[in-house]
Amino acid sequence: MTAPAAPLLAVNNLKASYGPIEALRGAFVQVGRGEIVALIGANGAGKTTLLHALVGLIPGQGAIEFNDRRVDGLSPQVLVRAGLVLVPERRQLFDTMSVRDNLLLGAYHRSTRAARQDVEEDIEFVYRLFPLLRDRDRHPARTLSGGMQQMVAIGRGLMARPRLLLMDEPLLGLAPLVIREILRVIRELRERGLSLLLVEQNARAAMDVASRTYVMEGGRIVLEGPSAELAANVRVQAAYLGGHVD
Repeated sequence: MTAPAAPLLAVNNLKASYGPIEALRGAFVQVGRGEIVALIGANGAGKTTLLHALVGLIPGQGAIEFNDRRVDGLSPQVLVRAGLVLVPERRQLFDTMSVRDNLLLGAYHRSTRAARQDVEEDIEFVYRLFPLLRDRDRHPARTLSGGMQQMVAIGRGLMARPRLLLMDEPLLGLAPLVIREILRVIRELRERGLSLLLVEQNARAAMDVASRTYVMEGGRIVLEGPSAELAANVRVQAAYLGGHVD
């Protein structure tokens, strides 16, 4: 399997710095329509920086094409409206607000009277994906387990009606049962036609669900290819899958 001929997202030669520190050094990534792509690498490799540059949270240099238009340099608000949505690392919920109100924040740009019915339908969709949240609709986010908070964070991203959902460490610190539930939802979203770019330290789980994988080291993409092929790569096994090289 090769990269898509007409990708939904195409990132070329993307660079970004924190002061004198180069965090991205000419990164490239493509995501096809209806495709799950994994991005793996060690802490400090530049994965989160890449996501933040894609959604306009930090300035970057390079070409970002999304849904057949150049979007580099656009504001986060414009990018959300275009359908490029980030589920951030460590959830970043408002812990005193209810589950419902946190979800509604994801639809803040759809505040017209005509959109209200659609917003309610989307909340119902989130509750069908994550049935545990329905009974906690009015509970403050701080009262939820880490796993349920992650479900809220994903649901909030879905409330924006993304074309491409960027997910930063969605499995971090979760129990095995919750990880399986999150992966089930990721697969269901793919079956519904949503594209996903999955940044994840749990490389094995990410590669199991993604059709293609990129490996990032030192701000650069150093390997790419079908996930099954990279999972058999001795370098990837040794560094990210708990394998060893004889």
